[in-house]
Amino acid sequence: MTEANSPRPPLLLTRPRAGSERFAALFRARFGADWPVLISPLTETRPTGAELPAAEALIFTSEQAVAPVIAAGPAAGRRAYCVGARTAGVARAAGFEAVAGPGEARGLAALILAQHRGGRLLHARGREVVAPLADWLNSAGTETIEAVVYAQEALPLSEAARDLLARAPVVLAPVFSPRSGRLLAQAVSGARAALWLAPISAAAAEGCAGIAARIEVAPTPDAAGVLSALARLLGAETAGADKAG
Repeated sequence: MTEANSPRPPLLLTRPRAGSERFAALFRARFGADWPVLISPLTETRPTGAELPAAEALIFTSEQAVAPVIAAGPAAGRRAYCVGARTAGVARAAGFEAVAGPGEARGLAALILAQHRGGRLLHARGREVVAPLADWLNSAGTETIEAVVYAQEALPLSEAARDLLARAPVVLAPVFSPRSGRLLAQAVSGARAALWLAPISAAAAEGCAGIAARIEVAPTPDAAGVLSALARLLGAETAGADKAG
């Protein structure tokens, strides 16, 4: 049975492939190992090769920034303030002394202001930025500079994804950032399928709410929160039955 004619709404994942594969594994562990999932990244991450100015500690608001920083110099003994647990885990594995934030930028800024004890900070980030973290920290008296170490280049939907959207009655889709929401909204223009969206935050929901037949914002800004939003979309009875099976 194909994704398009499955009695269960297929899951369409559009974040970069590695992240999509991780989320697919989490989703299937909760809802069923044979649940139909299609991965069609709408972005591809590429390092910019930017030079990194000296700083006392790093800030990572995405795990995608860790590898380009490591390529520019060793991590051993360097502190890194990370937006959430997943990014902190990646930074820690690379050798940083990682401090995990609560999963969103305002909370991370508060943590840094409470814990950092002097010296310039470097926010290694992507080309697109959700929140002006460096501005907040500088305004609070903590010197923070930025380096754009990666870019997420836009990709078109795959032929398989376009076919799915043309034939399936309902398609589930998590939305992991404001930009990915906007890209999804552009990509699915004219789709037949009813889209049930699970944005990771209210900001991520803003750019794609207009294309949603149903929408549930994650209660927490992480993978667990997105899974909870998907469970609400599917209904408690469906989610429980699939998990038990």
